Amino acid sequence: MDSINIKDIARLCGVGVSTVSRAINNHPDINPETKNMIMQVIKENNYIPNNSARNLKRTDSRAIAVLIKGIGNPFFSKMIRIFEEEIQKKKYSFILQRVDEQEDEVDVALELIKEKKPRGIVFLGGYFSHSREELEQLTVPYVLSTIGMTEYLGESPDFSCVSVDDYAESYKMTDYLCKLGHENILILTAPSDDESIGRLRLEGYKKALLDNGITPSPSLIIFSEECEECYTMENGYRMMNRVLNEKPEFTAVYAISDSIAIGACKAIFEHGMRIPEDYCIAGYDGLDIARYYNPSITTIRQPVEEMAKATIKILFDVIKNKAEHQKTVFKAELVEGESTRRVK
Repeated sequence: MDSINIKDIARLCGVGVSTVSRAINNHPDINPETKNMIMQVIKENNYIPNNSARNLKRTDSRAIAVLIKGIGNPFFSKMIRIFEEEIQKKKYSFILQRVDEQEDEVDVALELIKEKKPRGIVFLGGYFSHSREELEQLTVPYVLSTIGMTEYLGESPDFSCVSVDDYAESYKMTDYLCKLGHENILILTAPSDDESIGRLRLEGYKKALLDNGITPSPSLIIFSEECEECYTMENGYRMMNRVLNEKPEFTAVYAISDSIAIGACKAIFEHGMRIPEDYCIAGYDGLDIARYYNPSITTIRQPVEEMAKATIKILFDVIKNKAEHQKTVFKAELVEGESTRRVK
């Protein structure tokens, strides 16, 4: 079987992905017979769980680990570089650990704590909807960075987190498109079961439409299919092609990431359409490529550098008992590009 993944192993064994993860990570709460069966299937199919924290070499405890879900999202590249610089300024070593889409980041973190004994952890990206009981298993300070926590909205968390208000910023972009005269605004969003950033950005879109007297149309809400990396140009291209083949009526597209927006642009051009003359396009993130793309993409620019530095500062403040847990929400900026225009 070519490039077998953890989902394939779970299907072959007739168990859930989390059960396979527990077997790989040698968790005690798994039936020995089930574990042996899973490990045998792994061996027979030459599956290498190369992202499992158990395979990392041991180091000293003056280390900070960054667990990233969605490493294909270019938005994280600059954050990771700043994390590394800030951590090294503190004379700590830097561990970057990729977490597969199907893996449980808390499981990976628990194994990482056991193996490498880091002083702190940054969880970057992904769909983070763990219970308080699960989070309480983590025995080192941690910060959730750029993760939409829908479950804890409005609460003072007993953990630290750094983000923008994805709901409010998505509302801002949709309201901007409405004020340009658009009534049929299509959204390219995350899978329908997303409970994190995708849900927040979708809910902000819906509320802005309603406040502008527009009823959200299910036909204009385009959910991503389940995929390893949803916030990519390839996925935006694939989603937009699906839309253009079905031909619903719309004048503007709001993509919940700049990468998705740029992929959508390629599909529009290949169908012989123009931007913004035929369709307007807006994104989210504020990637450099959005500014240099032709036409430049109207987007929500997140303050990446400030968010990354705040993440590391908060983590070290908690490590050194200088501060309690903090929830820091940054303002983002709507940057007008050439990809949108007034239609009324």
